[in-house]
Amino acid sequence: MSDDAEQRAAEAAQSREKMPDPCEEADREDAGRARDPQARPPSLVSVDELMETANDISNMVFAHEIMVNQDFQLKPAELPEGSFQQRVKEVMHKAFWDCLEAELQESPPQYDKAVWLLAQVKEILLSFLQPGHVRLRCSVEELLDLPLIRQQAENGALDVRGLFQSIVGMMAVMCAPCRDEDVNKLKEIHDTVPLLRSIFAVLDLMRVDLANFAVQCIRPHLMQQSVEYERKQFQQFLEKQPNALDYTEKWLLDTSVGLREASPPPASLGPRDVHNQAYLRLLRWDHAAALFPETVLLDQGRFQQMQQEVEQLVLLSSLLLIVYTCTGDSISGLPGLMDSLKQTISVMIADMHSPSFSLDEALATIGEKVCVELSGCLSQHGFQPGSADQQKSLKGQISAAGQPNNTVCRLMGSRVQSYLLASLESSQHKTPPALPGGLVPVGQELKQIAVRFVRLVNFNKLVFAPFYQKIFEKILPSEERELGAGDSAEGL
Repeated sequence: MSDDAEQRAAEAAQSREKMPDPCEEADREDAGRARDPQARPPSLVSVDELMETANDISNMVFAHEIMVNQDFQLKPAELPEGSFQQRVKEVMHKAFWDCLEAELQESPPQYDKAVWLLAQVKEILLSFLQPGHVRLRCSVEELLDLPLIRQQAENGALDVRGLFQSIVGMMAVMCAPCRDEDVNKLKEIHDTVPLLRSIFAVLDLMRVDLANFAVQCIRPHLMQQSVEYERKQFQQFLEKQPNALDYTEKWLLDTSVGLREASPPPASLGPRDVHNQAYLRLLRWDHAAALFPETVLLDQGRFQQMQQEVEQLVLLSSLLLIVYTCTGDSISGLPGLMDSLKQTISVMIADMHSPSFSLDEALATIGEKVCVELSGCLSQHGFQPGSADQQKSLKGQISAAGQPNNTVCRLMGSRVQSYLLASLESSQHKTPPALPGGLVPVGQELKQIAVRFVRLVNFNKLVFAPFYQKIFEKILPSEERELGAGDSAEGL
């Protein structure tokens, strides 16, 4: 399992073990208990049940990663650099290979360990072959005929160097193209023990390559099976942890309450409307203050990454709109200016979510750079550069974009949210929505985010549709549920 998958599994387990403050629990009213999952006492489980649950979650995380992460790949297991486990492994491996080298240097050489290692090599090479690879299988069996190798070793007739080079040649036939360089490097190693050690290292990489190839081959056929598997795994988890949907229910309930209290209220408030708005809230989530809903917990990292990308696009589009609004028609249509300004601003705000980033300093620097770039471009095309007062005004508006309630940023943020909502609503009809005004300069990036967002949301709906449907039956009045009565469970 990848490191990201293991981390999400750990977060999933931690999020369900959060225990409420007993003093606050005593003072809470029943209505508050019904709405706040932290107000409910945790259910006690045995160690065996906890281990079984953790194993189920790990399996579900693994299956989920294969489906939603198109770049998912298994990686060779690596111990943390400098860790105790790594040092023990290095000492044990060095002792083993030193012992092998000592045996081979005896007179006469002792080949027991070497033959045992060749048996391992043979087993690994055969594991790469499919039933139809008859000729290759015969070649491996002939090359690594262990009884014959033992007999040759006992009679001092074993050509170790030639045997190992033949093994390298066999690996070159079986390996993926990405391993050609690694295999070719083996041909440059002349000492027996380092060569054998390197052969095992490359064979380990080839096993990982084969596993990743298998994942790529079966992914197109896994969609329905993965949906059913994840749903079944979560149902089993829910049976062991009956409160495992508390935060999901709160997430949907708070969304429906917020929509009812909105001004103006939405035209419709069926399950689909509430659900889509709830997913949009995940792109505005305060991860430090609120726990993520259980049904989307496996994808918290992905939603958080998209949230940061959306916030960056909102700021970028807002700054570009400010520049073009303040400067006026003189820069409209100037070739290459928009792309140049976009590149300049993007570089300056690329790290806007890092702890050391100062937004005020970045905006001040952007104001200076933009004014210099505008003056140069206007002069180049025969226009009069902006006056000192105009430049001062532009810098002031750029700096003001860092304020929490900046009008331009709120406007562009609202338009981005509207576009993502329209993308969700149009996903069933395969018709992409039009870009709202002011978002054309960042249209390509926004469309890419929308594709990832819609794909993730639709898969989540498929997996957890029955659970969502039961929650909506609890939190929505019957007349509001009737607005979405034509929706299938998977369409929620």
